[in-house]
Amino acid sequence: MFPDRFSNLPAYAFPRLRALLDVHEPGGPVIHMSIGEPKHAFPAWISEILMQNMAGFNKYPPNEGTPELRGAIRDWVQRRYGVVLDADAQIMALNGTREGLYNVGMALCPETKNGAQPVVLMPNPFYQVYLISAISVAAEPVFVNATEATGHLPDFEGLSDDVLNRTALAYVCSPANPQGAVADRDYWERLIALAEKHDFRILADECYSEIYRDMPPVGALQVVQEMGADPERVLIFHSLSKRSNLPGLRSGFVAGGPESIRRLQQLRNYSGAPLPLPLQAVAEAVWRDETHVEENRALYAEKYALADRIFGNVPGYRSPQAGFFLWLPVDDGEAAALKLWQETGVRVLPGAYLSRDTETGNPGTQYIRVAMVAPKDETESGLTKIRDCLYGSKDQ
Repeated sequence: MFPDRFSNLPAYAFPRLRALLDVHEPGGPVIHMSIGEPKHAFPAWISEILMQNMAGFNKYPPNEGTPELRGAIRDWVQRRYGVVLDADAQIMALNGTREGLYNVGMALCPETKNGAQPVVLMPNPFYQVYLISAISVAAEPVFVNATEATGHLPDFEGLSDDVLNRTALAYVCSPANPQGAVADRDYWERLIALAEKHDFRILADECYSEIYRDMPPVGALQVVQEMGADPERVLIFHSLSKRSNLPGLRSGFVAGGPESIRRLQQLRNYSGAPLPLPLQAVAEAVWRDETHVEENRALYAEKYALADRIFGNVPGYRSPQAGFFLWLPVDDGEAAALKLWQETGVRVLPGAYLSRDTETGNPGTQYIRVAMVAPKDETESGLTKIRDCLYGSKDQ
């Protein structure tokens, strides 16, 4: 016997991509632009900190994170957003943000909302863990298309009162993966007001917040503080994966209202896998340093400029505000990805693999997602091949 709750899930995005491409030979040297795995160097001094703390592997780590790590996160949130948090009551370390984005449903989604099945709202396209979290707690996932017409952010205000009155949780990714759109202060104010009106929590996935072009994106907790809203209304999720090129460190955090964090900690006491102490020591030092983040951001800025030059004449091209993806318009994402692979060896992800069909269609069908994580020369080569293969050369 097996549960049916996951039986209708499509294959995950990357197994689907392998099934689409790997039965064909690449049309040139392979350039990987499908996975958002940072390739820039992480700070060199990390190795020394790790070696200095190796004895920590001989101890069980605290479940909620060491006081030193939570203190470093508290200080970073204050520097970055001007928000003062209680490190003991409002911050919990995570073993990567995916853990928190999944377990928040277990910890905070009620069995019913206004006497009915609860709803979990999420953008479409979306990070797939949002869906699994909702299904795991028997909530109804509602996909809200984030399209060019909505500024590539979900328009939750356009939902019916029936849906909003049943809503328990709403995921928002800003800067958005894959579109690179940023929620501004007005967007957050309107969403927080909507959440207060209909009594739901906002789950702000801000993992790409430190990779931006000009102005740092406003933070959800920052707007909560400015509005004087209920501190339990919003939780933010961050990690060192993108900010510091450390996806393998698996260090992130969640911050929010004391009661929300208490409930997450209680669940984690039973089911969590805390980060080993030597890695928590590394994470503490990395959260306290901004020099490497500025250097990282400058490298991405060079690649934004490359993309703008290469795709500037492509109809429908939208230069991303933040993050490290391009969301490129095509007639058919699967066909475009296969054509690229067979003719050039460039590997990209069809947008439909990140989206779900809705009554108004699948918002990812006519897009491909391109990750600009490789070194500049390789990125330029890949982007040029994409342009020439899918859109014609610059001179056409």
